[in-house]
Amino acid sequence: MLVVHHLNNSRSQRVLWLLEELGAPYEVKRYERDAKTMLAPPELLAIHPLGKSPVITDGDKTIAETGAIIEYILDTYGEGRLIPAAGTPERLRFTYWLHYAEGSAMTPLLLKLVFTALPARAPGLLKGLVKTIAAKAQSGFVDPQLKSHIDYWNAELSKSEWFAGPEFTAADVIMSFPLEAAVSRAGAGSRPKVKAFLDRIHARPAYRAALQRGGEYAYAD
Repeated sequence: MLVVHHLNNSRSQRVLWLLEELGAPYEVKRYERDAKTMLAPPELLAIHPLGKSPVITDGDKTIAETGAIIEYILDTYGEGRLIPAAGTPERLRFTYWLHYAEGSAMTPLLLKLVFTALPARAPGLLKGLVKTIAAKAQSGFVDPQLKSHIDYWNAELSKSEWFAGPEFTAADVIMSFPLEAAVSRAGAGSRPKVKAFLDRIHARPAYRAALQRGGEYAYAD
């Protein structure tokens, strides 16, 4: 039985959603972030040496990294669903978004998270200095980068309803988290096509079912 080692408020929510879309059988083992650090608990180290989520186990196989997990699930349980046919323009777009989501898209979002959190964690005498440095890093680099990505998403979703083309695919599943996080951290909800995309996915029965299985998820609305 495939087991999703699921961390609350994390990228592993997409794995649950994909499995619900496919109707594939799976179990959920939940882990909770540390309330102070928001890091994953040490118990995840027993599953994978990096102690990160998402990670799945399926029999004797352990697979980490969202893109690799999605490819494995599609290959093993997909039966050709939620992936465009090989050799088509849609398949090329699918492959691009599968890698872009965890590569280019997540980097500025993680930097935004780090620089936002830094001032509160700085020692008392350094708080003012750290706050100034963090603000300059955000305004001078992080925020312009995020704006470029958000504008890019909005433009691409103006060309087709879904990221890989006219049909919903697993590319939309993996792209959901960057867009959801950008609404929370960078005001991406002001872009009409981004908002419309999120409204569509949030209304999908499989998405709602995955929330029931996964529990707390701050980016669902």
